[in-house]
Amino acid sequence: MTEITIYSKPNCVQCNATYQALDRKQLSYQVIDLSDNNQAIEFIKELGYQQLPVVIVGEQHWSGFRPDMINTLAD
Repeated sequence: MTEITIYSKPNCVQCNATYQALDRKQLSYQVIDLSDNNQAIEFIKELGYQQLPVVIVGEQHWSGFRPDMINTLAD
């Protein structure tokens, strides 16, 4: 399985929903907190995102809570 990285911030409802969905599917992931990480913020802006979370899995990435995408990871 390709590593899952989530760019997030504290108290983010969509981020928390994403964690819970991945946990239910028993998929492991790494969280990068954007609260104090300007380099990571610039990276996701370069990808064209302004909404969190930003989820990156290999060459694939998306933003927001996307149960459809999470379900495809579990298959």
